[in-house]
Amino acid sequence: MMQTNKIAGKIMTALEAFHGSHPAIDANNILIVRGMSRKRFDSEKMDVVLSDLLGDMGARQIDMFSKEGGNVIGIMDERIRENVQIQSETDVSGIHKLKESLEAMNCHVEYVLGVQKDMGIFIVTWVELEGIGPRFVEVVVANLQ
Repeated sequence: MMQTNKIAGKIMTALEAFHGSHPAIDANNILIVRGMSRKRFDSEKMDVVLSDLLGDMGARQIDMFSKEGGNVIGIMDERIRENVQIQSETDVSGIHKLKESLEAMNCHVEYVLGVQKDMGIFIVTWVELEGIGPRFVEVVVANLQ
């Protein structure tokens, strides 16, 4: 559990979203943290910011829709289901559907999936297209073992 907290803490600190953040799930094998970033960067460059962040942490970015990405998302989903009752099946494309629903609400959304040793890392951030409101951040860190 300490490793998930350490990784999530580094991410939230780097995105200046640590202050006021709160865990949605805090369990032995998974930590989901939500917050609002105070860091200002061009929303069109959010994907680069997230990719660079993974690289700076020594994590390897993986394609969400690759076989490896599907496996990581599947394990993360298992960890969530160990803690929360969910009726639907695992759906890797559910992340893309989430992005589409946020975009339909006039938001720019970016996400990245990575692996650092035996830990899976998923970061999603979104902001209104006008850039007026806050930049929201959600981080999922899960033990893949």
